[in-house]
Amino acid sequence: MAQVGDRLRAFEDRYNATAQPFQWKFTTSDLDDLPARLYRHTADHQEESSVALAV
Repeated sequence: MAQVGDRLRAFEDRYNATAQPFQWKFTTSDLDDLPARLYRHTADHQEESSVALAV
């Protein structure tokens, strides 16, 4: 068991020495707009399905 702990601590040391912050491209504004975009997308596809069934 001690070997596992030693390996995890060694990994943590290596990771912390080289880690860099991740630059998110999905902003909080994008997140706020997501429900409306999903609703519009769903509504558009429901209309297409209705038209295809009517033909």
